[in-house]
Amino acid sequence: MIELKNVTKIYLSKGNRVTALKDVQLEVTGGEFLIITGRSGSGKTTLLNLISGLTRPTSGQVFLDQVDLWGLTDRQQALLRNQKIGFVFQFPSLLPSLTTLDNVALPTIFAANHDYSGAQRRAKNLLEKLGLGDKLGSYPRQLSAGQQQRVVIARALLKQPGVLLADEPTSNLDEQTESEIMGLFKEIHQNSGITIVLVTHSSQLVHYGTHSIRMAEGRIL
Repeated sequence: MIELKNVTKIYLSKGNRVTALKDVQLEVTGGEFLIITGRSGSGKTTLLNLISGLTRPTSGQVFLDQVDLWGLTDRQQALLRNQKIGFVFQFPSLLPSLTTLDNVALPTIFAANHDYSGAQRRAKNLLEKLGLGDKLGSYPRQLSAGQQQRVVIARALLKQPGVLLADEPTSNLDEQTESEIMGLFKEIHQNSGITIVLVTHSSQLVHYGTHSIRMAEGRIL
């Protein structure tokens, strides 16, 4: 489902070259729940951004479902992300002026021939499954941090993507809520078979996945 071949990423910062990733090789099979750990600056978020096509590699190739991401036009890349990838970021990034239901249904607006009423029905079903059936009309400010993260997960799953990418999704949560959200990821994986790649600084969370890798200084250890 995901393959990186000899991927290196170098950033220029104040005239200096910073190597965020160096000669990374990675294969993630379909249906795997991969957890990537490492300290801040180890390259794990850069790796996630490369997998999603949000960051261009300095050298090497990135494949998603056997498609070379950087062999596509910008529009083709955007369509591929919209159709095949769900994102869960460190911060919920919900629109404060939209209700929970509309925040979840929002991604369909950017799809061709979108059916917003159908998206709302799917959003309602997802929110009910994630324990938020009584929060459909609530606004983000009325939700707890854990509830907001559940809304983000529902939004990421709305279009039934083949891959779910999560960047430090529990870093701002207390221990109990972290356990609930990680349990939710595990349940989603077991019930749907979706491929999940989750980045975290906490090695204590690796048991939730089917596989884990550790990164340091831009390399997979």
